[in-house]
Amino acid sequence: MDIRQAFLDYFASKGHTIYESAPLVPDDPTLLFTNAGMVPFKNIFTGEVPAPNPPRGTSCQTCIRAGGKHNDLENVGHTARHHTFFEMLGNFSFGDYFKEEAIAYAWEFVTGILELPVEKLWVTVHESDDEAAQIWAKHIAPERILRMGDKDNFWQMGDTGPCGPCSEIFYDQGAEHFNGPEDYLGGDGDRFLEIWNLVFMQYERDKAGNLTPLPKPSIDTGMGLERVVAVKEGKFSNYDTELFMPIIRGVEELVGRPYVYEKGASYRVIADHLRSTTFLLAQGVNFSNEGRGYVLRRILRRAVRHGYMLGLREPFMFGLVDVLVDIMGGHYTYLVEKKETVKQMMQLEEERFFATIAAGIELFEKELAHTDKLFSGAVAFKLYDTYGFPLDLTQDMLREKGLEVDIGEFERLMQAQRERAKAAWKGSGDAKVEGDFKALLEACGKNLFVGYDNLTAESKVLALLNESFARVKCLEPGQKGWVMLDITPFYAESGGQAGDVGVLRETLSGETLARVVDTKRFFEMNLSEIEAVEKMCENDLVEAAVDTARHEIAKHHSATHLLHSALREILGSHVAQAGSLVESDRLRFDFSHPGAMTSEEIAAVEAWVNDKIERGIAGEVEEMDIESAKAKGAMALFGEKYGKKVRVVSFGEKSIELCGGTHVHNTAEIGMFLITKESGVSAGVRRIEAVCGHAAYERVKKMRETLAHIATELKAKDPLQGIEKLQQQVKELKQSLKEAQKSRKSDLKIGKIGDVTVVVDEVEGGDIKTMIDDLKNGHDKVAVMLFQKRGEKVLIAAGQKNTPVKAGAWVKEIAPILGGGGGGRDDFAQAGGKKPEAIEEAKAAAMTYLEKTIGQ
Repeated sequence: MDIRQAFLDYFASKGHTIYESAPLVPDDPTLLFTNAGMVPFKNIFTGEVPAPNPPRGTSCQTCIRAGGKHNDLENVGHTARHHTFFEMLGNFSFGDYFKEEAIAYAWEFVTGILELPVEKLWVTVHESDDEAAQIWAKHIAPERILRMGDKDNFWQMGDTGPCGPCSEIFYDQGAEHFNGPEDYLGGDGDRFLEIWNLVFMQYERDKAGNLTPLPKPSIDTGMGLERVVAVKEGKFSNYDTELFMPIIRGVEELVGRPYVYEKGASYRVIADHLRSTTFLLAQGVNFSNEGRGYVLRRILRRAVRHGYMLGLREPFMFGLVDVLVDIMGGHYTYLVEKKETVKQMMQLEEERFFATIAAGIELFEKELAHTDKLFSGAVAFKLYDTYGFPLDLTQDMLREKGLEVDIGEFERLMQAQRERAKAAWKGSGDAKVEGDFKALLEACGKNLFVGYDNLTAESKVLALLNESFARVKCLEPGQKGWVMLDITPFYAESGGQAGDVGVLRETLSGETLARVVDTKRFFEMNLSEIEAVEKMCENDLVEAAVDTARHEIAKHHSATHLLHSALREILGSHVAQAGSLVESDRLRFDFSHPGAMTSEEIAAVEAWVNDKIERGIAGEVEEMDIESAKAKGAMALFGEKYGKKVRVVSFGEKSIELCGGTHVHNTAEIGMFLITKESGVSAGVRRIEAVCGHAAYERVKKMRETLAHIATELKAKDPLQGIEKLQQQVKELKQSLKEAQKSRKSDLKIGKIGDVTVVVDEVEGGDIKTMIDDLKNGHDKVAVMLFQKRGEKVLIAAGQKNTPVKAGAWVKEIAPILGGGGGGRDDFAQAGGKKPEAIEEAKAAAMTYLEKTIGQ
């Protein structure tokens, strides 16, 4: 039984819209990851945006919890149901139906569709919720309904805001299997398994803790897919189901040992973390040292450590991706599309970490040699924080030696790190804008964007906001704020394309009223940031004019599309967009690729784009449904929100993408395309920076001026000929210097102390290190110290081969005579001094040192 699809189909039959799983990276700056099924609908529940039509929905939402109050990361593998990645089934009512229907739907699905036996089911309600208890009594015997307090059966989004009682459905896994002291309904044991939570969102909590009934109560439910699958398959652990066992069997094959549940925590960690890592990589999150990328790296490395504990000594996680895609790729089709890219990125990260594991074990062994009783908590923390060793791995290694770690010291350092991380974390990195946009949307509605075809428009000022996004009647000269026009030609920043700038003019006089410095989208409203030149008020009639920079932005945006196609054509279909920036004078494009591009590949990509420009391919813009767009071959970005109708931008058959941005009508308008830089962003992600149009002309113009300047400086008509001539001169000078050094070496005063060749002398020019190396290469036993004046200073260098002299100690002895200091290795050392007048004294002391040292 496909429980996931059965759930969605059931609620679709009850008039619910099926919503695709939202990205794991939420559109919410307060959250690290999407961690619950209701996250994508948060703004609807809080009233910031209007409810959809119909006001009811259902979804199977992918979620990640990695740390925090749930502590999922450290518990994974050691319990039956902790996961970093899980799927949450849910149905939602946005002010539509309430408790009666929600309870009826839940009961019908659990008993009718899932066919779970009624005698195994129990229900809890909040102790004050008589209404819910009475409704449940219509479906289940009253003695199977348990009332519980706030801790278990009251839900709230935060300290303030929507909240309400909730009702949980429990499945009795049997007293014959679980009969511990906590195996009672409401206890911490595993006998009674919560499978579904129905939240009755009916109050608004204020800062004082007062509860006010909501005008439109709502429903938010959540049922963990992994738990329900385990119940249906008759398993007591989620890991024993077909969601996980194929992966665990894959680990068995790699390790060469059978999986035994009681000793199989490492197998389970690998299976769980493979899911998290694969989904995050497939959705465009990349390994890094901060934010989400750091959590992703930590999850993968934790899995690799457990593989290391099982005896694996080379990358293995990437090889299990195929198994996961076989399990989940049917529903999440992007896993199939991104599979090879995910494997490449995962393998690169694994290779890096296997080298780190070896270094960590070296540190462990070094500290172990100095440990009598307690292993240093600071070293254990460094193993955890720097090398990625979990505390339990360090403890396991110590247990074999009969030792323990200093837990107190470790925990103090761990707590300090948590506080630093909490202080540094700023959510997604996006600025959260505070403002009553719901009221603005309700008062003004959405404005009309006409900027695809028009760079000017006769408009009416619907609303003005100050810099704090508070609505105002007027803006005075010099004030900054935001304007909402009923009709706007200004494109709002989106899809990497910069927001439009321009001016607002008085309709009749043409007088400039405000400068538009940026344009952004807020809850489907297009607002332009302005600096008022004259007084502006609501209901003013204005002429809105987009700056001509838009033409250059369009060129760079269209060039970005061609660049994307070129990369896929030349590097391979694994290339996927990982970010972009489109401005009037440059473009930046991030894409998935395992290594740096060669100069030949860069040249080929640049040539491919310029070829399409020269061909003058007409651009085509069409609106169609998403399925038709995909059938046409359009590339879509994961995580982008697409409506029922999408905009498809095409340049021939090679470049077809879903895009809401502005573009040229013909590729010939782009002009020249130049790649200015190729670099790495993170593991598996590269970046190309490029220019086209007027910016490319300016770049070429600057290059021409530079070449002309070089030619003038070299006194040559052709810069290349001038450079070749200069290179020849450098070659001749090097040869002359080499010959001069030979001459100087032949003039060096060479002596003997026993069987050791000794040289202590002053040289006027040349590279004294090279001279010393040559002397060492020409003699079996040699000790040499050379002095060279350099202005008001003196350079000292010494070297030796096969003698008792230590060059570093020799230099330290002599340098103070010259008013300096220095040192180095036993075979070579150097120093500097400030008293060149003392060179003769230093030479004499150097010879005395040799006679004394070699004579010993």
